Amino acid sequence: MAPVAVAVQQPATVTQNAQQDSKITLTPSHVKFINSQLQNLEPQQILQWAILTFPRLYQSTAFGLTGLVTIDMISKLQPQYAVAHPIELIFVDTLHHFNETLNLVDRLKKRYASAALHIYKPENCDTVEDFNRLYGERLWETDEASYDFLVKVEPIQRAYEELGVRATLTGRRKSQGGKRGDLDIIEVEEYTGLIKINPLANWSFKDVHEYMKSNDVPYNVLLDRGYRSVGDWHSTAPVGEGEDERAGRWKGKAKTECGIHETSKFAKFLAAKKVAQQEATA
Repeated sequence: MAPVAVAVQQPATVTQNAQQDSKITLTPSHVKFINSQLQNLEPQQILQWAILTFPRLYQSTAFGLTGLVTIDMISKLQPQYAVAHPIELIFVDTLHHFNETLNLVDRLKKRYASAALHIYKPENCDTVEDFNRLYGERLWETDEASYDFLVKVEPIQRAYEELGVRATLTGRRKSQGGKRGDLDIIEVEEYTGLIKINPLANWSFKDVHEYMKSNDVPYNVLLDRGYRSVGDWHSTAPVGEGEDERAGRWKGKAKTECGIHETSKFAKFLAAKKVAQQEATA
């Protein structure tokens, strides 16, 4: 695909002494204007624009269908860039994934060998046994908020900090339902300033599935068993006829998100933890 000229004003004010220290500022008016300009573009065009625009851009993914399509699209941009896969990947291993998900990760490493993959786990834990020893078994039943923070929110925030992430590609789409129904293509986290880009926000499940088939993209075999959105084994179920894609996540609960995309929910907790750590080392 030839480079695409996207008619969008330079959106970010970038102060850059070194790439690792790049800082990006997007005002609300910038975000509104950018979304209006990107709204009718194809995902490949949005990806090209994002790669050219944002320093320290990564893709955070749990290797769901949309994330897999994004990885494949980026891999096909290779002739335009000095490296084969210009966006590095971040995967949070919660230690509670399905075996099928972990097997998919191994297959993807072979298929997209040039894509750098950073794997983060709950702090001080390499195995589920480590996690249970520290926090007890079935923490998701006894303290769900702490579980979400420990296995998802803290690892991804640690990844963003250690890797110097300023912007990230996500796999969220409007058609997934729930709080994602009015999703924009570009968002800025209120508390962290992290820029989130949702390149396939306007695609349907059918669009994603057709791309997967046409391009022979590896996928989680759980899809063939009725799953459409796959998370931890204990909080994921197949989706019924006529249900939203994410209806199988936390089935029977009002909950629709794990916290990774609800940073404000954990902002006070994060701030209190940081203060406590500073006081402990003072």
